[in-house]
Amino acid sequence: MPRVLSVSAERFPIAGTFTISRGSKTEAEVITCTITDGTVSGRGECVPYRRYGETMEAVQAAIEAIAPRIASGIDRKSLLQAMPAGAARNAVDCALWDLEAKMSGTPAWHHVSTMPPRPLETAYTLSLGTPEAMAAQARDNAGRPLLKVKIGGDNDVARIRAVTAAAPGSRLILDANEGWTEDNVEENMAIAAELGVALIEQPLPAGKDAILASIRHAVPICADESVHVADDLDSLLGLYDAVNTKLDKSGGLTAALLLRDRAQQLGFSIMVGCMVGTSLAMAPAVLLAQDAEFVDLDGPLLLARDRSPGLVYEGSLVSPPQPALWG
Repeated sequence: MPRVLSVSAERFPIAGTFTISRGSKTEAEVITCTITDGTVSGRGECVPYRRYGETMEAVQAAIEAIAPRIASGIDRKSLLQAMPAGAARNAVDCALWDLEAKMSGTPAWHHVSTMPPRPLETAYTLSLGTPEAMAAQARDNAGRPLLKVKIGGDNDVARIRAVTAAAPGSRLILDANEGWTEDNVEENMAIAAELGVALIEQPLPAGKDAILASIRHAVPICADESVHVADDLDSLLGLYDAVNTKLDKSGGLTAALLLRDRAQQLGFSIMVGCMVGTSLAMAPAVLLAQDAEFVDLDGPLLLARDRSPGLVYEGSLVSPPQPALWG
């Protein structure tokens, strides 16, 4: 029986408002791809991202357009050439991974690592706000070992100091989302080093990366918007110390594994991150992140409602997915 692909757009409310340097949102808009072979089904979820020119409508259309190739049995390796990197391919690729696991009875992790997956410590994200508002968020989550702090505007020095004072026992990742400039990056970096920040993520706009070659990296700098797939890595050597691998950027787990392996060969540290999505989007990323230095898979923790069944979070520990969810 030929495989049948279906697509649905879904919305999950965020607990409050999620704000970064580019704007705010109150719900996670996701697209779910389901591939059925007549007896079992595989699912994948993606989050279209306007920063990369993606819309819900265009991503859904791109997934629907690959349905004939899915029906004729295209595999994940061929999918890398059939669809460009991005959210649409991510949903299809992860659905194929899930379908293969369901059909074979062999969990997906067997094809990712040699050891069974373990629970991972994930960062928890604090939204961009005033220093006082961010300090309040930090106090509420001061028991978490790793906090990811959204910054990227005027007065970032005050924000960094406020969060550090409010959660002195937590390690911090600062995520500027391309929001710093050539004029303030060195000052902000110096404050981060002074306060013991663990990592700075994408301080400058993609395309302005060359500036980082002349700045002392007192705190490691991680590329996010500047890296999508493995072919991007060579141009980042000497500019970044780490790379943030996200399934929605790379276009699925298959491509993300290639990116991770090439990044490790080149000496980059690995961060595995996410968009704001449900447990279905995080599940394959948990497998990808098993040996990552930094894990940021807190999407479901930011939602007012997750899928059921979902991933199990105990504090900041996220457990590997069960087959009923994915893989």
